[in-house]
Amino acid sequence: MAALHDRARAQWRKSTHSTNGGDCVEASAVDGTAVAAENKTTEEVMFALRDSKNPDQPALVFTRAEWDAFVAGVKDGEFDAETLLAAMKGRVLVG
Repeated sequence: MAALHDRARAQWRKSTHSTNGGDCVEASAVDGTAVAAENKTTEEVMFALRDSKNPDQPALVFTRAEWDAFVAGVKDGEFDAETLLAAMKGRVLVG
């Protein structure tokens, strides 16, 4: 788990696809010196993800390589609801 020490300076972004119900995540590029991460080498820039309903809770923090891999997976549909539900039930969906 990583800790983001300077949350006030983070410029959080929320998807335009989010609803006003508050069930959203927010992302930010942050100064790597503001991050303390166990088992992770911090870089000049890190990427943080937080729950918009609980902004004071710890953020998930990723290196550039981790963030890029996640975004590529999202774009490729690897995290679509049906794909994740199928995996949970032990089925594999072929795209």
